[in-house]
Amino acid sequence: MVFDPHSAQDGRPTGPSDRQQSALLQAVAALEAAVAGLTENPDGGGERFDTALRRLGGLLGPAGEAESAAVGPRLAALLLDTPLFPRAHLAMMVGACVERGADPVACADGVLAGLREALGGALLLIERWAETGAGADRSAVGGGGDLGNSGDQDQDALPDPDREDPGRARARITEPGRTDGWHAHRAVAGWWTLQLWQQAAFALCTHAAVRRAARDSGVGGVLTELIDRYRERSDRHDLKGLRYLAAALDDEPLLVLHRASGTGYLLRMDGLTDNFQLHTLLIEVLVGGGHLPGTRPDPEVVALSRTRWLDGHRFIATGAFNLVAPDGGWIWNEGMPEDIPVVDGVRTLVLDPQPYERSWAAGRFVEQVPGDLRLERVLEPAEAAARLAAAAPALPFEQAVR
Repeated sequence: MVFDPHSAQDGRPTGPSDRQQSALLQAVAALEAAVAGLTENPDGGGERFDTALRRLGGLLGPAGEAESAAVGPRLAALLLDTPLFPRAHLAMMVGACVERGADPVACADGVLAGLREALGGALLLIERWAETGAGADRSAVGGGGDLGNSGDQDQDALPDPDREDPGRARARITEPGRTDGWHAHRAVAGWWTLQLWQQAAFALCTHAAVRRAARDSGVGGVLTELIDRYRERSDRHDLKGLRYLAAALDDEPLLVLHRASGTGYLLRMDGLTDNFQLHTLLIEVLVGGGHLPGTRPDPEVVALSRTRWLDGHRFIATGAFNLVAPDGGWIWNEGMPEDIPVVDGVRTLVLDPQPYERSWAAGRFVEQVPGDLRLERVLEPAEAAARLAAAAPALPFEQAVR
């Protein structure tokens, strides 16, 4: 046998994957050393860090499951010591590793902390941008008042990260005594990199273990509040998918009361992200299970609401109920299961007849997350009657839409 330098001692070929893994691990070690150098000397070592990050990016692209699992947590551990702008690109690498098999919980803290930082920065930029609009004195802004490529650009429009200079944006919002250079830099970095953080966090939050840990620690609540504040102020970055994902309910009990029959059911939700999905599965479990009258959904519709991915075929789901809160307010299909209020420690939903026919495209708003709804027990008639007696009638449509 001819000696092969890329063979193991037992003659088994190691192949390109082993060589690639060795190079990847060396690149991670080089990046770790470069980040340590930045920590020790913030004003130097930038070129070494940039080179190490670029080399790692080139090697990470073709990495497989084993390589990604090995390096993902190590890269996540570097995030908080990495400069703000490249930090987002490193977070994207962490997200890619998680998608290929790295431990999502081990990678989550740095990515979610970075998302929180970016959201806070973006909100600060929005605030300062409004305060330094067209009516403000632009003479001190670097390069004059033109922050874009067009002289007649509306100065009140938020900057376009794809076209505009972050340095000029930072100069515009910096004001001694109000927003110092560091906070202005943080604001601009958050605005310019938020889309990258959104993608990285999305990859991690598709895992129930990450969502549970974030919810239990309070981080999830902070992030949803920041996302809501951002979406009220801007639609520049599409955070709707991440918002629905962050609100997904895992291993969550749901008490359902059917007003017309006087019956009640305790169910459990897992990975449900939208109320169209919940409505479909309620029909499947309660009507399909023979507990309530009606028409069982098409099996394809149910599968799309649980685990199946869309494959080009379109299936239509048909509603059966009006989802109502115990106070009489409507729970809209366009919302999320978290909209269902908690009463006596459990989310409680009342099912009334539909006031009008409803239908929608079957599926899950977040396809990456499988969902399920399971019946745990049927309430005793006396318990169901007592809970229904405490529930208010549904509001009329005219009041519900206000």
